[in-house]
Amino acid sequence: MSDNTGKASTTPIADRIRQRLLDARRRFHANDNIADFIEPGELDALQREVQARLQMVLETLVIDVNGDHNTEGTAGRVAKMFVREVFHGRYASMPPVTEFPNVEGLNELIIVGPVTVRSTCSHHLCPIIGKIWVGVMPNQHSALIGLSKYARLIEWVMSRPQIQEEAVIQLADLLQEKMRPDGLAIVLRADHYCMQWRGVKDMDAQMVNSVMRGSFLKNPDLRREFLSLLNEFNQS
Repeated sequence: MSDNTGKASTTPIADRIRQRLLDARRRFHANDNIADFIEPGELDALQREVQARLQMVLETLVIDVNGDHNTEGTAGRVAKMFVREVFHGRYASMPPVTEFPNVEGLNELIIVGPVTVRSTCSHHLCPIIGKIWVGVMPNQHSALIGLSKYARLIEWVMSRPQIQEEAVIQLADLLQEKMRPDGLAIVLRADHYCMQWRGVKDMDAQMVNSVMRGSFLKNPDLRREFLSLLNEFNQS
């Protein structure tokens, strides 16, 4: 990578990406997508930088990464996992989603789920794994999306370090923008390994939270129908 003088730049890729974000006055919290500020080829370089820093972390933990055959490649594997897999929702553009007009004027409740959610707690970088349900009340002007597209959008939003309460709001904002329904409801139930693996080590505790918008918020009968159907799914 060269700078504007044609010379090879010695500035780390992470610093260059960060400076673009600062110049644009764009937020880059753990749960933000920054794909628009990453140039072609830079993701590979960023992964190498992450690997080098992780190698230093392992050495600082007094792990013999040169003599221990089990950890000699760990930094590279973890860097790839962070950049390409569990955090890829930060660095990849939104997946393409084909939207269909509501030609038939559908105005009945649509429920999608359960969709498996895999995310990461931004406090301890521990897994969050659970199930999510989406309820949609379309109108004649709504855009409809295919079943698999819900799963792709959910994965894209959830594949970032975050807290569960903010994740469902981000997903709700995205689906509201894409579909423009009369009502939108999201329920997420998840295990948090920051509680199960460390800390209190409570293996049974889960978090359940929801977002209700539009007709789901205003119409208690619709909200009751949605939650009742979710209970039936859980018991079947």
